[in-house]
Amino acid sequence: MRIARFSFNESPRYAFVQTDESDGKDYLVELDGHPLLGGEVAPTGKRYPVDGDGIRLLAPVIPSKIYGLGKNYEAHAQFMHEAGHSEITHAPEDMVIFAKPSTSVIGPDDPIVIPSYSNDMNYEPEVAVVMGRIAKNVPVERAMEYVLGFTCTNDVTLRDLQGLDPMWTRAKGFDTACPLGPWIVSRDELDWRDAKISFTLNGEDVPQANGTTANLIHGIPEQIAAISSFATLLPGDVILTGTPHASGQLNPGDEAIVNVEGIGSLRNVVVRG
Repeated sequence: MRIARFSFNESPRYAFVQTDESDGKDYLVELDGHPLLGGEVAPTGKRYPVDGDGIRLLAPVIPSKIYGLGKNYEAHAQFMHEAGHSEITHAPEDMVIFAKPSTSVIGPDDPIVIPSYSNDMNYEPEVAVVMGRIAKNVPVERAMEYVLGFTCTNDVTLRDLQGLDPMWTRAKGFDTACPLGPWIVSRDELDWRDAKISFTLNGEDVPQANGTTANLIHGIPEQIAAISSFATLLPGDVILTGTPHASGQLNPGDEAIVNVEGIGSLRNVVVRG
């Protein structure tokens, strides 16, 4: 199951995404109700082509909070050290957890805006977890029961500010720093233990940014358990699981596309604020 949030003629609504076998195209099956809040959800009978006139895909969720994992792949931790961004030569033993505000969220095709005070904005392609139930003090072995599904994300980071500030609030929490989309793929329909992540910049594959969740240091159940031990996770809350390898600079006019096998592609264009 794929769940999308979209607008038609500027009116936001939810839909299931279905592929029509007759033409192979994706369609939005409009829903009556909110699939993240529980209760009855039923199709309204209206259907729209994903690329139809007046249709705009939105961020599939506006979470109450977003947590992310830093240096959660050994390859990324080593890249950060070799690039001069970190004194740590290997990934830390303990989780590095940071937060982004909900105001940082944007959707597919929304512009990523470089703030006027930064000259080094980086991409970080990742898999994002979307919570489906209230989760507090969840044990590792039951953690996935609380997951609704997964989406693509770009953990956009101001690398120059990350090096200046002891906290990463400005570096990772600015407006447009958390693209999400194009939709949520349900928990049982993604191989989250080995989800393949890739990234293209201006139409060119960036192989050094590619990877798989099979190489996560702290797996998704462990992340949920750790975060829910200090914060109550609500339906729709998001966890950014980590970027698998190298990151790189984004410049005005760049087209950044995060691809996760089994989910789809999240496209954004970069502009200067």
